Amino acid sequence: MKKILLVEDIPDNADLALKILTANGYQVVHALNAETGYQLALEERPDLVLLDLGLPDYDGLTLAGWLRADPGLDAMPIVAFTAWPQETARSMTESYGCNGFIAKPILSVKDFIAQVDSYLNK
Repeated sequence: MKKILLVEDIPDNADLALKILTANGYQVVHALNAETGYQLALEERPDLVLLDLGLPDYDGLTLAGWLRADPGLDAMPIVAFTAWPQETARSMTESYGCNGFIAKPILSVKDFIAQVDSYLNK
């Protein structure tokens, strides 16, 4: 079973993503902020990180930098999970070493899962 770390501080966004991902066979660990997300990444060694860019303690791009700087985590796929406009999200995620982004809100369960799957199967 593939493990996903979801770093998301908005309860509605987190609840929906958690329900969809677990219903589709993923194990999900959840963090509400960047510091907890980093600790969970170290402890859990997820197969993928879904990372909100606007977190209460540090922004998600800072967390992406921490993960990329850690030799044990640097190859793990990181996908920004963001409501930022597409062009902004694309340029910011590329500059911080993310593998890509998935737009919020989730409008289609099928499309969301297909996007998640695509990052896990690269």
